[in-house]
Amino acid sequence: MMPFYKFDYFGFDFSLVIAFVIGIGFGFALERGGFGNARILAAQFYLYNMRVLKVMFTAIITAMLGLFYLGWIGWLDLSLVYISDTYLMPQLIGGLLLGIGFVIGGYCPGTSVVSSSTGRIDGMIYFLGMFFGIFVFGEIYPYITDFYYSTAMGRVTLPDFLGLSHGMVVFLVVVIALGAFLLAEWTEKIMKTKSGRAIE
Repeated sequence: MMPFYKFDYFGFDFSLVIAFVIGIGFGFALERGGFGNARILAAQFYLYNMRVLKVMFTAIITAMLGLFYLGWIGWLDLSLVYISDTYLMPQLIGGLLLGIGFVIGGYCPGTSVVSSSTGRIDGMIYFLGMFFGIFVFGEIYPYITDFYYSTAMGRVTLPDFLGLSHGMVVFLVVVIALGAFLLAEWTEKIMKTKSGRAIE
């Protein structure tokens, strides 16, 4: 029965070791997928290379199907899987700021770590900028605390929000993903034809 940590199959110290190993593996997979290269990441926003959408949607679908079926056969207690609370407006604005930073710098926080670990100077600068942003946020936090905890919705999942069963939401997300994959392939071909630029 999972999650293993919640059922005390191992302690906090060992959970950190597991998290470290998983983190190294995740970073390695990102680097091998080309996600340590800002040009590949930024190409997503110019529609030349939709690798980010394809890889991340594939990861989401794989994890979603795994969690759904493990819960369905009784090997995973989904009620014990941690989901952070939703604060609608603060998280929308935070996501918008992250997206703007992604477009400008070509990295998200995770890919900047991957890039800097492979010696890319732009990744290192972005990584340092991320810590500067954390410092600034910490300094202004006392002044924005009320906004930070505003529009609280509690623990919300898509089935709860949409009023649908878990199985129906899983089906709809898979359909959306397949459509997104086809659209991404079509978009890449169109942009390549128009610009004569090879897709990396």
